[in-house]
Amino acid sequence: MTDGDVSETNQQRPSLPEQTWDAAIERLYDVALDPTRYEALLDLWEDAMGPLRSEADFAAPHLMDNQVITSHFQRASRFLDLVESSGAHDELDQILRPFNRVPAFLVDGTLRVRAANTAARGTFGIVEQASLSQLNVMDAEASVLCNAVAGLLSGKGEPTAILRIPAQEERKFLILRLQRCQTSEGTPMVLAAANELFFPEDGKEILRDAFGLTRAEADVLCGLVECGSLAEIGARRGRSVDTIRSQIKAIMSKTETQSQVDLVRLALSVVDMASPALSASGSSQPPSGGGASLEPQEFKTLARPDGRRLDYLILGASQGPAVLYLPLTYGLTRWPASAEAEARKRGWRIIVPIRAGYGFSDPLPRSENYDLAMLGDVVAILDAEGVRRCPLLTLAAESYYAVQFARHFPDRFTALVCTAGALPLRDREAYERMDKWHRFILAGAKYTPHLLPFMVKSGFFLARRIGKHGFLNAVYGASEADVATFEIPEVFEALAVGSQVSLSKEHSAHEAFSRILTGGMFGDWRADLEALRGQIPITFLNGLQDPMVPPETLDEFQRDYDWIDFRIYEDAGQLLFFRHWMDGIEALAPFVWE
Repeated sequence: MTDGDVSETNQQRPSLPEQTWDAAIERLYDVALDPTRYEALLDLWEDAMGPLRSEADFAAPHLMDNQVITSHFQRASRFLDLVESSGAHDELDQILRPFNRVPAFLVDGTLRVRAANTAARGTFGIVEQASLSQLNVMDAEASVLCNAVAGLLSGKGEPTAILRIPAQEERKFLILRLQRCQTSEGTPMVLAAANELFFPEDGKEILRDAFGLTRAEADVLCGLVECGSLAEIGARRGRSVDTIRSQIKAIMSKTETQSQVDLVRLALSVVDMASPALSASGSSQPPSGGGASLEPQEFKTLARPDGRRLDYLILGASQGPAVLYLPLTYGLTRWPASAEAEARKRGWRIIVPIRAGYGFSDPLPRSENYDLAMLGDVVAILDAEGVRRCPLLTLAAESYYAVQFARHFPDRFTALVCTAGALPLRDREAYERMDKWHRFILAGAKYTPHLLPFMVKSGFFLARRIGKHGFLNAVYGASEADVATFEIPEVFEALAVGSQVSLSKEHSAHEAFSRILTGGMFGDWRADLEALRGQIPITFLNGLQDPMVPPETLDEFQRDYDWIDFRIYEDAGQLLFFRHWMDGIEALAPFVWE
């Protein structure tokens, strides 16, 4: 294989067995053409790189740095861009866009989910490419749903259907409206969108007029639609079950329906539910998102001296004592709705910087040091908000930035609270202990930083293909605690909505992500940390199921830095804050003041 003036010779090949090298390059191009093959590359690459890392100088590693390797990665990156720009998945997202306020998803001819919005992922536990029968609905309802979708896909009969399905909350139901549609290439799909079930005030009158029902019959029919049993309807109306059953027979006769199921569907079709899910009025999503529980938040914007746009969010209260929150390289800018409500209740103003290259914040020129520019950007935000002093809350390896802020601006910060915090990794074993996904990326940042951009970009594009729920399962699947955490509906909502600044239909922050990882975060910053001993309170909240900081590494942190207040959780991993956010808030509380 050649590319311009590049020719492969045995001398130029890396010190890998030839068969392993050829297989790795083949997997590289597989991923470029189809990011869903990412994990196969990850496994093979790690098998090859492990022995090389064992021979490297940990203080100054520089593996796989030759022109042949670089050219393959550059070529694969170009292929990835070409394939990703084809826009097939974007078209499905465009179909869903008008329904961002309600759970909505698309099903193809194999009865698999092809695309879903954030609300649908939270409500139904949807993973793209999952079978329709795997949705979080009752088994009997799943069968009805599959049959209805299959009927619509057949192209026979009406192009729409309406179902009533159980909601997650006990004794509540949703209206699921189904509509046949097709892609620009003619591929048939079914669009499903849900609304909470409730009648408008004039619903009973609509039913009376449509079918000639008496007031009593209209009341009974409304009771059926609202999922009441015959006994419940009878008790509410002061009538026996036999009387209710007779009234239902009369209603079915007037409506010419053959079953209670048909009767309910007919009633739902006639009564115009509030905010119909399949209306064409698509309102644009607020810049910071929103969902079933989270309130939309508007970005604030600063103009930096170099002309860059710099955005940030304010969670909780709009005024009051401040907390600076650094949201991890994944851009987890939102908290669970309950946590944001607690901050608002306490009158706290949570300031969330949107770093250069994330969301609408302009990227930083390559000639500038990303870490130093980020420090200056965040202090500019604090100045704009009139914040003189505040505590700092971080996620995972963002503890590096917490230390840098405290070192560069010692008078600005009252305390550091680091959830799932990481400290300087002192040897190769700290990387080898990580779960394979974290080791693949973070060891790549340490040993092969010149190859990291492709690895990160293809990972981001994988997330776009399989959806954020699927990506979280891939990255955190080895941590039962993290999986249990993101399966909590309001947690997944916060993760999905918050990470829009890093990955959305219109934007991917993979380049900024790579620049952060190849900055000082995984270097030797022990001297900076030691300089804070006795200068500022530092609290670490760590879980024993963290795929990046397993128990052995955490033990080393505690031995090396016994002056830090470590609080350990057996039931938490790297997503600890999203599970134990109240503990994080309580750790901040003594240091939050005007």
